[in-house]
Amino acid sequence: MLSTNHHKTTDHLKKANPFGLFPILVFFILFIGIGAISGDIYTLPAVVGFIIALIVAFLQNPNIKFSQKIQIVSSGIGDDNIVTMLFVFILAGAFSGIVKAAGGVESTVHFGLSVIPPNFMIVGIFIVGCFISVSMGTSVGTITALAPIAAGVAETTQLPLALCLGAVICGAMFGDNLSMISDTTIAAVRTQGCEMKDKFKMNFFIVLPAAIVTILIFMIITANTSFTITENLTYHIWQILPYFVVLVGALIGLNVFLVLILGIVTSMIVGLSMHTFTFTEMFGHLNDGISSMYEITIISIIIAAIFHLVKENGGIQFIIDFIKKRVKSRKGAELGIAGMALLVDCCTANNTIAIVMSGPIAKEIGDEFQVQPKKMASILDIFTSVGQGIIPYGAQLLTAASTASAVSAISISPIDMIPYLYYPILMGISAILFICFSKDSKKDN
Repeated sequence: MLSTNHHKTTDHLKKANPFGLFPILVFFILFIGIGAISGDIYTLPAVVGFIIALIVAFLQNPNIKFSQKIQIVSSGIGDDNIVTMLFVFILAGAFSGIVKAAGGVESTVHFGLSVIPPNFMIVGIFIVGCFISVSMGTSVGTITALAPIAAGVAETTQLPLALCLGAVICGAMFGDNLSMISDTTIAAVRTQGCEMKDKFKMNFFIVLPAAIVTILIFMIITANTSFTITENLTYHIWQILPYFVVLVGALIGLNVFLVLILGIVTSMIVGLSMHTFTFTEMFGHLNDGISSMYEITIISIIIAAIFHLVKENGGIQFIIDFIKKRVKSRKGAELGIAGMALLVDCCTANNTIAIVMSGPIAKEIGDEFQVQPKKMASILDIFTSVGQGIIPYGAQLLTAASTASAVSAISISPIDMIPYLYYPILMGISAILFICFSKDSKKDN
C-alpha cells in the first residue's frame, strides 16, 4: 500500500518546479547568514538548520496530505544507500572507539612518526588513503579508518589538523571515484550501459594528473616541515594489528561491513590481551565510539527526508530540465552533465543518489549527442565526487570532523578542511580540461 501511494504521488509531481528547491535555499540562508552575523560559520548547528529546512519542505505543496508526505520521507530514509550508510556509520564509530581504547591510534601514530620522514608524512597519509579507498570502495569507511591516525599525527607533530584530515579526504575521494566496488562506480556504469573496466580505464587517466599534482602540492607545502619529538615513541605492533587487518581486508576487496567487523573484533582481542581495558569496560568504549557518530547519523536521515520531499516537489527535476534545455553540442552535453551531476550532488549531499537521479537524463543526452557511455559514466562519477569531496555538510567532511573530535582534544569543523581539499578540486579541473580537449570520433563503449 505504501509503495503504491508513493508511486502515484511521484507521478503526479513529475513536473519541474524551482520552488521545490526552497528548503535547500532556506538552509543555506540560515547557515551562512547566521554564521556571517555572528562571525562563526558554525553558530547554527547543522542538524538544527536541516530540521528547519525539513519543516519548510513539509509545509510546501498543500495538495499532498501530511500522511502521504510521511510515506515519501519514510521511503527516502529507507533507501538501500541510506540504510547502508547509516550502518557503516555505526560500525565505523564502534571501530574508532574500541581501537583507540586498545591503544591502536597511539601506536600507529608513533610507528608512522618513527619510519616516515616529517616532510613525507602528509603525502603518506594521502597515498595510504588512495589505496584503502580503491580497495574498500567507500570514502566514509576510509575516512573512519584514517581520521583517528591523522588526528594523532596532528597532536604529536603540531601539524594543522585540517591539513592532516584534508589529506585523508583527498585519498578517500580518489578511491570513491575509481574503485570497482564503489556504489558510485556501479551506479554510473549501470545507468550508462558500459563495461566497468572501460569506465575505470578512462576515469583513471582523467584523474591521474590530479592525483600527481596533489602529491606535489602536499610535498611543497610540507617541504620544510620539521618537528622534534620529546616523548618516547613507544609502539606495539600488536596494537597496530587492527588497522593492518582493516587495510588488508580492504585491499583484497572484502565488503566494508566485514572489514569493519573484523577490525572491531581484532581491537577487542588486542585490548583484552594487553589489558588496556577489561571485558566490562570494552562495551563502554564501543558505546562511546558509536555515540560519537550520532550527529552525523541524524543529519544523514534528515537530509534523506529533505531530498525526497524536494524531489517530489519537482526541485531536482527543475535542475535536470534547466541543464538539458541548454545543451546544444557534444561538448556542451558533457559539460552540462558535469554541471548537473555537481549541482544535484550539492543538493542531495549523496553522490550515489545524485548519479542515480542524473543517470537516466545523462544517458538520454549522451545518446542524442553520440557521447561514449564510458565517458559519460566517468563524468557522472567524477563530478558527483567533486561535490561530495568539498561540501561541508556532506558525510565525508562531517565524518572526518566527528571521528577526529572523538579521538582528539583538538576541535575542528568541516569548513576548516576546505582549503586543503586539493584533490577534489583538481579532479574537477582535470575533467573539464579532458572534456574541452578530448576528441570522440565516434560513439562506442
